[in-house]
Amino acid sequence: MRGRLFAVLFLAGALSGCTLIGRGAACTQADMDSAVGVRWPPADFGGTDAAVVRVCVGERCAQRASGRSEDPFASLSVRLPDDVGDTTVPVRLTVTSAEDGRVVVTDRVLARLTEQHPNGPSCPPTVWTAAYHAHPERGLVPAVGTSPR
Repeated sequence: MRGRLFAVLFLAGALSGCTLIGRGAACTQADMDSAVGVRWPPADFGGTDAAVVRVCVGERCAQRASGRSEDPFASLSVRLPDDVGDTTVPVRLTVTSAEDGRVVVTDRVLARLTEQHPNGPSCPPTVWTAAYHAHPERGLVPAVGTSPR
């Protein structure tokens, strides 16, 4: 019985990222990538999939339809290299009408990346992120709690 209890405790400790020996801080196993993310209410861009949202960070780009107008938010992110580090990156937003290809919104900003530790400060990974809202008149607006452009 005692051996079984020890095995259960050891297994629980190993699965939680720590051991009975005490290797330091327990780390969760959340994964996250370095990226610039943009979020918007689809209704801001004319209804269900009425626009195409394209975001570029340097030469890396991602795009998608604006989303269902009844959804509160849609989002898009552009993944960055793992070793991007503490830097500023150029971000471009282009929103075009799905109906006729007309450019509805365009904006450019220099985004200062922020260091993130999804599993705690002493646990991997370390990632670099920036977050924005796409606004129909103001373009890229820093998300709450992020550095201004």
